[in-house]
Amino acid sequence: MKHIVKRAGHNQPYEGKKIYASAYAACIAVRAQTTDAELIANEVCKDLDKWVADKGSVSSGQIAEQVAKSLKLYNSDAAYLYRHHRDIS
Repeated sequence: MKHIVKRAGHNQPYEGKKIYASAYAACIAVRAQTTDAELIANEVCKDLDKWVADKGSVSSGQIAEQVAKSLKLYNSDAAYLYRHHRDIS
């Protein structure tokens, strides 16, 4: 099981559904169509699952950076919003 080290220092299990939710919210916030937001969020989840696969634990900051990089491949506006406005949901 992969763990995320949160800013406060505690560990939390890695949950892909949280990645999906934040990527989806960023897309919707920049007025992407629902179907596009769903497709992009799925791709971001796949990218993050691959990235985290060989790691035992990562920080929440590292996760955020990877989500932003992945989002930029699919929707640069959503990536910008995600990177600069972390409280989107």
